[in-house]
Amino acid sequence: MPYFDAASSAPLHPVARQALQASLDEGWADPARLYREGRRARLLLDAAREAAAEAAGCRPDEIVFTPSGTHALHSGISGALAARRRVGRHLVVSSVEHSAVLHSAASWESAGGSVTEVRVDRLGSVSADEFAAALGAGTALACLQSANHEVGTEQPVGAVAGACRDAGVPLLVDAAQSLPWGPVEGDWSLLAASAHKWGGPAGVGLLAVRKGVRFAPQGPADERESGRAPGFENIPAIVAAAASLRAVRAEAAEQAVRLRALVDLIRTRVPELVPDVEVVGDPVARLPHLVTFSCLYVDGETLLHELDRAGYSVSSGSSCTSSTLTPSHVLRAMGVLSEGNVRVSLPLGTTSEEVDGFLEVLPRVVSSVRERLGAPVPSAVEPSGSDASLVVDALGRRCPIPVIELAKVIGDVPVGATVTVLSDDEAARLDIPAWCGMRGQEYVGEREAERGVAYVVRRLS
Repeated sequence: MPYFDAASSAPLHPVARQALQASLDEGWADPARLYREGRRARLLLDAAREAAAEAAGCRPDEIVFTPSGTHALHSGISGALAARRRVGRHLVVSSVEHSAVLHSAASWESAGGSVTEVRVDRLGSVSADEFAAALGAGTALACLQSANHEVGTEQPVGAVAGACRDAGVPLLVDAAQSLPWGPVEGDWSLLAASAHKWGGPAGVGLLAVRKGVRFAPQGPADERESGRAPGFENIPAIVAAAASLRAVRAEAAEQAVRLRALVDLIRTRVPELVPDVEVVGDPVARLPHLVTFSCLYVDGETLLHELDRAGYSVSSGSSCTSSTLTPSHVLRAMGVLSEGNVRVSLPLGTTSEEVDGFLEVLPRVVSSVRERLGAPVPSAVEPSGSDASLVVDALGRRCPIPVIELAKVIGDVPVGATVTVLSDDEAARLDIPAWCGMRGQEYVGEREAERGVAYVVRRLS
């Protein structure tokens, strides 16, 4: 059964498994002790640190291991902000950062700091000039991911790092998704990553802080990991993480070429095989193994369940698959279709046969879900003899029902007339304008209604 969710967590790499089993026998002792078992554990820890530093492009004494990638981001942000509190209390992030960064930003703001979120374009990329313009005299820290975890778009880290350097602002890079594929470009100041993203064991993150960067670890002091990650090191897991990172880097160039070709096939064939699909993210400046697309008239949760039943494990940023009933903040920031969203992220070793099987199954699954939801069959909209605009009440109904109801009645109004959709589903704010763009209709705008929001669409054809 093909597993296509490597961006969430990659399968344990064979090298990680071997290193983990071997180091369980050698790395159980306290590396701070001077007896032979402690010295043996210290040698393993030091070797792992050197391997991680080589992959990150920094010095070994700039690397610390943390309990997770999220912990690395939280501690990196809090430590850098605390160290530069005399400079100012302004934090700059992009609007598509991982939730761990945005949660830290929200916490900082609630504590009296200020936060600027730099917007992204429809492909999910920030403008280096806009990011530079957000920096100011009171900016203590800037954060930018190297590549997006949901749509794969690579960010202009090199240009942003240069702007941060000119402004005297340290830049923290979340490299969780890109580090397995190569070092992060640019003169960054701090870097965070997570082992389970590249096939290492879960529970190991890394944080790099360049020499000369002001950093004040928060919380009670601890003598381990330079005081930046308190607690006893999980040496077997750390060794396995470093060994697998070195292994995936050794095969990254070859795997990137092969997986990029498979992703290009998915990007090309899905819109050909499935009507009313939007492929999102940058088609060129992207991770080699990841592609995201959204399907009109589809309930994302049902779609994922049906694909799972067909043997394919994928993920989604649709509001229908979340407990909050709001679309992914990444898709929302990009302003793209969110309903029926599917993220495919191929692990190392994915075969063309597995991708061909997915492309064979997908149209049948989408068609089945659409039929179950009563979605309109794709066809030209016939002229209507009516001269009245319509109001569709979709209050209390979740994605993709508001868009399905809109599609059903657009042909009932004449060209130039409007359909107003009443909805209290947050996803409608993204999905109705996206539907208009895909179907050649005009999105007039939205206004507050007595309940929910009124979305107005004018029929153009």
